[in-house]
This record gives sequence, structure tokens and C-alpha cells, in this order.
Amino acid sequence: MEPLSALIAATPGAVTLLGLMVAASLYGLFVAPATIDRHLLRPYWLVRRHQYLTLVTSGFLHADVAHLLFNGFTFWAFGFSLERAIGTPSFLALYFFGLFASDAGTFIKHRHDASYGSLGASGAILAVLFASILYFPTASLFIVPIPLPIPAPLFAVAYLGYTYYASRQGRGRVNHDAHLSGAIAGVVFVALTDPRTIERALRAFIG
Repeated sequence: MEPLSALIAATPGAVTLLGLMVAASLYGLFVAPATIDRHLLRPYWLVRRHQYLTLVTSGFLHADVAHLLFNGFTFWAFGFSLERAIGTPSFLALYFFGLFASDAGTFIKHRHDASYGSLGASGAILAVLFASILYFPTASLFIVPIPLPIPAPLFAVAYLGYTYYASRQGRGRVNHDAHLSGAIAGVVFVALTDPRTIERALRAFIG
């Protein structure tokens, strides 16, 4: 396993984001649960109560440990290699572009619902996931206990399928509806900053 010091030196952005995500979520879940409620993204109240900070803070909190583990694993599986490929400034720009794109999608859909609130890093992580697939279109990953490698594009489709199903269930405060905005943001970011990667990915997908 790569030493922690080397990992931090090579991918400071991903290490910092993952550390903040884990620390903030565990603090909110087990130390100060009121923190989660205060930092929910509430589209209806965003402008009325000037809750603009929640556009960022809601993206570092999670509804439960399973939510955190799922997002954390996905970020670990794709974020570190992507930062190495595109550099820390571009990686951080991508992450926050995805976060704000998912915030925008949430605001547009729920701006008239005074009771709606959401949290989670999924929108930003979907941007990372889909950008990573464009840079590494033939990549695969292993998920315990599945003994076979899962192609990254298949994992992405399955992820979106899961979020679509979860969104239809309408349970909890996980913002599944923002995932599509994040995924699109990842593709748009790569198209704007590195269009040749889009061309290479399309050739790889077509075969």
C-alpha cells in the first residue's frame, strides 16, 4: 500500500476532500447531530434566509454511515487516480463544479418546497466518477464480495440506476435527484477543459 505521506504529496486535493467528508460526517452523526440539520441545503430558504454557506457544507455531510461509506468508496475508487491524471487545481475545480451543478439542479426542482432539505457529496462525486470514466474508459474495479472486475462504465450506469430507484422511493434526506446534474457536470467539465479526452473516450467505447 502506498505510504500516507506519498499519497498526500501526490493527491493533496483528494486526501483533503475525503478527510473533510469523513470528519464532518462522523462529527455530525455521532457528536453533534444538530450540525446536520443546520447545514442541510434547503432550496426554499436559500435566498430567503441567506443560507448560502449550505451550498458547500451540505456537500460534506451524510445522512448515515452507509451513505458515507458508499460515497467515500466511490470517491476513493475514482478520485485519487483522476487527480494524478489532471492535476490538483483541475481536480478541485471539477469537484466544486459538480457540487454547485448538483446544488443548482436541487434548487431548480425544489425551490418551492419549504419542507425539503438535502445533504451529501454524491453530486460532486458523480462529476468525478464520470470525468474519470472519460479519462480511463477501459478501467475496472473490484467490489467485495463480487469476484470479478466491474468495468467502470458499467459501475457508472449501475450507480445512476440505484440513485434513480432511491429517488423514486423518496426516503431520507439524501439528494438522489442531484446525481444526474453531477454526472452531466463531469462530462461538461471535461468537454470544456480537455475535449480531446472526450474524443478518445468515444473511440474506446465504440471499440
